[in-house]
Amino acid sequence: MSALKGNLLVRSLSTSVASAQMVKPPVQVFGLEGRYASALFSAASKTKALDIVEKELGQFQQSIKTDAKLKEFIINPTLKRSMKVDALKHVANKISLSPTTGNLLGLLAENGRLDKLEAVINAFKIMMAAHRGEVTCEVVTAKPLDQAQRQNLEAALKKFLKGNETLQLTAKVDPSLIGGMVVSIGDKYVDMSVASKVKKYTELISAAV
Repeated sequence: MSALKGNLLVRSLSTSVASAQMVKPPVQVFGLEGRYASALFSAASKTKALDIVEKELGQFQQSIKTDAKLKEFIINPTLKRSMKVDALKHVANKISLSPTTGNLLGLLAENGRLDKLEAVINAFKIMMAAHRGEVTCEVVTAKPLDQAQRQNLEAALKKFLKGNETLQLTAKVDPSLIGGMVVSIGDKYVDMSVASKVKKYTELISAAV
């Protein structure tokens, strides 16, 4: 996104246009959702509302998942943009959303981009996690990890972190792996599963036949 477009988006999201300078998020997320999330991060930074906005968006995202009517309203392309803008302004006032969160919802509605709302929220969550120094890690194993295995794994993975970073570990089970594990930590990906090796050997054998 050009600097001009970035500043215009920040101005649209921010309650103050005293400074049009972008506050860059700690991590870049690509795509349209990344551009909106970056502008949101900048606007929320200037109003010192990062934590508030994150909490509000998390609650709104949960409401979309549990409220079928709200979800239909958000994704329905046949409803007029002006109707959605007015309705979301009413909702923002009713549940006392911060101006920055309300401005985001209004801007997405006005631009016909409400279908990207959840993607924008998820992108913003990634930025906030990086802002707090959190490094997300997902470990997939063939069998559930016991407490001792999880602690040993966390201790090993923490060696990859910098001094001011904290580990956020998520463990999942996939029996198709047969054995071993698949680890994703930050932007690093390591596949140590037996299934991946079997697949590799199968491909080699097939290619040789």
